Amino acid sequence: MSLFGTSGIRGPVGDVVTGDLALSVGRAVATEGADRIVIGRDPRESGEWLLEAVTAGARECGADVLDAGMVATPTLARAVGREDANAGVVVTASHNPPEDNGLKLWNPSGQAFDAAQCERIEGRIGSDEYDLGRWDEGGTRTIVEDATERHAEELVEAVGGAGSLDGLSVVVDLGNGAGGVTVTALERLGCDVEAMNADPDGSFPNRPSEPTAENCEGLCERVTETDADLGIAHDGDADRTMAVDERGRFVPKDVLLALFAREAASEGTRVAVPVDTSLVVEDELAKIGASVTHTKVGDVHVAERATEPDVVFGGEPSGAWIWPEETLCPDGPLAACKLAATVTKTPLSGLVDGVVSPHLRRENVETDRKEAVMDHVAAAVPEAYPEADLLTIDGVRVGFSDGWFLLRASGTQPLVRVTAESRREERAEELLAVALDLVDDALRSM
Repeated sequence: MSLFGTSGIRGPVGDVVTGDLALSVGRAVATEGADRIVIGRDPRESGEWLLEAVTAGARECGADVLDAGMVATPTLARAVGREDANAGVVVTASHNPPEDNGLKLWNPSGQAFDAAQCERIEGRIGSDEYDLGRWDEGGTRTIVEDATERHAEELVEAVGGAGSLDGLSVVVDLGNGAGGVTVTALERLGCDVEAMNADPDGSFPNRPSEPTAENCEGLCERVTETDADLGIAHDGDADRTMAVDERGRFVPKDVLLALFAREAASEGTRVAVPVDTSLVVEDELAKIGASVTHTKVGDVHVAERATEPDVVFGGEPSGAWIWPEETLCPDGPLAACKLAATVTKTPLSGLVDGVVSPHLRRENVETDRKEAVMDHVAAAVPEAYPEADLLTIDGVRVGFSDGWFLLRASGTQPLVRVTAESRREERAEELLAVALDLVDDALRSM
């Protein structure tokens, strides 16, 4: 089983993620040619010693380490290029529960390591062959104290400069994570900012880290109580951003993706989105003569497509947003600032209410045989639906004139993810039932 999922290495501490693994990752990244590596972590307690292990492994193989400390993942990703480093390693499990942790690797462009790079790292770890230095050949360790400050400066410049959003009222729910740079940037832009759950705490005592509608109920209430113009929510490492409008309503994920896409695109351009994205994005882009291009699920795949010249934005319904002219990493604080700038022109509720969403259904089927299930589905679908439009770059997406369904194995959990959508509610339910039946058939055949 591969170490790397759709978003780096991630799993329970002491089981999947161990100090030994972190040491090996540091050694492998250095052995594979990185002689200057930026490292950082989110607030999880296990991150302290996992970061030390990564550092030790990298230095043991001669790499110089630049330690950014506790930072948002996009802060770390941006710092790799700025510090003239070859790679970055962030110790984070993003939105996962506190008992998890992980490691995600970054290129100087701000793009996460792609599949080929991850395979080389995994192969190196599997072989246990590293370029271990002599006693006097270890790399250095330097503390980088201004990574968050530099990120804040870049955010302010990206949306119009200091004071350009003067008077806007924003509530930011940091979820006890590492995304405080968002508060700093919004305040410098002139916003009146209230921070919720602002103390970094890797046990996430105030709400689960993932910024779902259920987990953001407190933010919705606070926006209403304070008559704020906007609510922003991050996950533990702030690579994700979700939003609440001025009426205290959580903005549906696909709708927020559609709004970001429409704001970034123009006629003739494309927006990169994964295969599980709602038709609402295509519908909104069609209004301005733009279109989508589908990718595998995972921000690295969206980022890869975003390097193409006519792709002006990339996003995932999970809350990862990429503006390639700024960086190829999902930058939650940048998304927060971009959305704040948009809200100064039109209230968010008006933008949301102007979007007509198809009927989207998502369910998960737990199974420890997800790969076998998908093999069975991939073999059965072409025969069962010969006239359908099949997309098999990530799972199996089956398209019809009035809707679609998708089955794909989760990259991080023992699940088969099932998605179905139609502009007619009854057809969406029908397509979901068909997709779930395919999973049931596969499980019964085993």
